[in-house]
Formats: sequence, structure tokens, C-alpha cells
Amino acid sequence: MALKKTTVMVDEHDLELIKQAAAREGRPESELFREAFHLAAIRSRRWNEDWDIPTFDFGRPVSPVEIDRSVREGIHQTEDR
Repeated sequence: MALKKTTVMVDEHDLELIKQAAAREGRPESELFREAFHLAAIRSRRWNEDWDIPTFDFGRPVSPVEIDRSVREGIHQTEDR
């Protein structure tokens, strides 16, 4: 990954929090800033093509309670493996 230097103006309080987090975690401040830039870049990304998200037809409406129950059962099955 090629890195490019840039200058960013930040709120003093936010900068102090970054400095504290870097010291606490034993990481360079620059690493925290790169992570923040990456998250902002991902959040702002847009796709031109439609997503191929599968849909399911159960032949009837499915209630939020049924969905919640199924998700919880799936989690428990995964944890039991």
C-alpha cells in the first residue's frame, strides 16, 4: 500500500483523545489516523451496479419475532460447533 502525506486540521480535544489512545494502545498516532481515514473512505464508497442479494419466499409474511428466533437459534448452533 503506497502512502501519501497530507495535512488535516482537527479539533484539539479530538487530537488529545487520539494521543491518549495511541499511548494507551502502544500504537503510533499516524496508525490511528490512517484507520480513521480508511473507515471514512469505506463509508463514503458507492457502487454503480445492483447488489445480488438473495431473497426468500416463505409463502407467507414472516414476523420480526420469527426472524429473531431463527437468528438466535443459528447463533447457538454455531457456538455449539
